Amino acid sequence: MILEMRDIVKEYTLGRTASRVLDHVNLTVEEGEYLAIMGPSGSGKTTLLNLIGCLDVPTSGSYVFAGRDVTKLSQKQLADLRNREIGFVFQFFYLLANMNAIENVALPLLYQGVHKKERMERAAEALRTVGLEDRMKYRPDQLSGGQSQRVAIARAIAARPRLLLADEPTGALDSQSGAQVMDIFDMLHRSGSSIVMITHDRNVAARADKIRTICDGVLAEEAVENE
Repeated sequence: MILEMRDIVKEYTLGRTASRVLDHVNLTVEEGEYLAIMGPSGSGKTTLLNLIGCLDVPTSGSYVFAGRDVTKLSQKQLADLRNREIGFVFQFFYLLANMNAIENVALPLLYQGVHKKERMERAAEALRTVGLEDRMKYRPDQLSGGQSQRVAIARAIAARPRLLLADEPTGALDSQSGAQVMDIFDMLHRSGSSIVMITHDRNVAARADKIRTICDGVLAEEAVENE
């Protein structure tokens, strides 16, 4: 098992008022699992992804990731866990404009202390995996939206994370580019990657092995199995 969340509550306080965004969420993800979490805007799905990815911490409840109690980690330890164990793919690509594709992909490996030669080798391998071996020297302004998202996926997998998190990864793409990106996630899953994807799009969710829905901060206990 990669992660286990039990009775997770997340509240934000504004003045004297506390707003509960997640309400006693229970979630487990196994090695090799491909899970989609569906919900409308304001349902709490992005907050849940932020907690899964250790970008935020719960107000209460327990969260164990890869055998480590996340709620007891310092900010530095959380940052290290994110950098080494979790790959992120967001709706918007967050590529650095002054770097080409291979430099963007290699950058997170620098923070892991990976030697430059290995950084570039792993970045090139990741770009080949997503079909961009002929775009390694292209800057973001020379890439289409679909190609930019594929660079972002390559950046996420170059670190060889235990879990790949995707937040509306096709939300900024046309339907053809979105389908190509989803084909890459399918390929990564077949190769053994563990994936949790947040989406409001049922066609995107249908690519996953399982779907769980979230509404008003409550995560459905039962998963829907995709055929």
